[in-house]
Amino acid sequence: MSEPQAGIFVEGSHSHFFLEYKLIDGVSTAQLKEALAKAIALSDAGVNKVWAFGADCWRSIAPGVCPADLKPFVAVGEGKRIAPATQQSILLWVHGENHSANFDAAMAASTALASVAILRLEKIGFLYKDSRDLSGFIDGTENPTGRGQQLVALIPEGEAGAGGSFVLSQQWVHNLSSFHALSQSEQEAVIGRTKPDSIELDDEHMPENSHVSRSDVKINGVSQKLYRRSVPYGGVLEHGLYFLAFSCDIRRFDHILQSMFGVSGDGIYDHLTDFSTPVTGNYWFAPSAGELSAIGSL
Repeated sequence: MSEPQAGIFVEGSHSHFFLEYKLIDGVSTAQLKEALAKAIALSDAGVNKVWAFGADCWRSIAPGVCPADLKPFVAVGEGKRIAPATQQSILLWVHGENHSANFDAAMAASTALASVAILRLEKIGFLYKDSRDLSGFIDGTENPTGRGQQLVALIPEGEAGAGGSFVLSQQWVHNLSSFHALSQSEQEAVIGRTKPDSIELDDEHMPENSHVSRSDVKINGVSQKLYRRSVPYGGVLEHGLYFLAFSCDIRRFDHILQSMFGVSGDGIYDHLTDFSTPVTGNYWFAPSAGELSAIGSL
């Protein structure tokens, strides 16, 4: 059985580094594999690391085991309401309880990759209160638990990329002053849940443009479930959410984003996008632990 990268499922970490790299023009596949093998082999005790790759990058590394559906992120939406595409080559997510150890691991990996890739985005995330978004609402309430996490997140055995996962990442910038100017009941209508205890609003009080309504998507009766690992980031000047989600099917991301950005056919968009704006968008593939450790020999 193909084992996933363990760090995908370690929850509750207080400190997070999200690093997005762009390959340097002219780097050969052999050079890339050599640098990645060194970076992946680094020993970082107590630190969780998850590696993922853009479609072009992973196909150059492992064309024989690349899922056919893997693709670059394409902008979603229309007019002024757009989820932009900023596709990069490599994603490294470092997380754990020791911020100093996470920093050292992020620095060491970036040094190992310096000859083949440029760090284009770095966001440092943190656990906010009891796993809340900076808006004050609990994040990830509907996440699967137990064995359900792997069923939702991982490509099943017998398929290309088994034990791996499709990944969506987006940096969202919050306008907290605008959101907090709303009353609590107005905020709850935007989200679709109660603020103190994250209870979903009943049908009578659930707006059709709430975040819950627009992100709880069913296609042919099948719920488009994701395993979300989003984390708040930032400080006083800029802050928001680094949205990170894992799925066994990359099309689930497409369906949910189309619903949120008003291009799913009914013309309704997610009211939350009036208070938070995505500024990046990437699709990735996080290979199984075995495929990751074998990069040097693929």
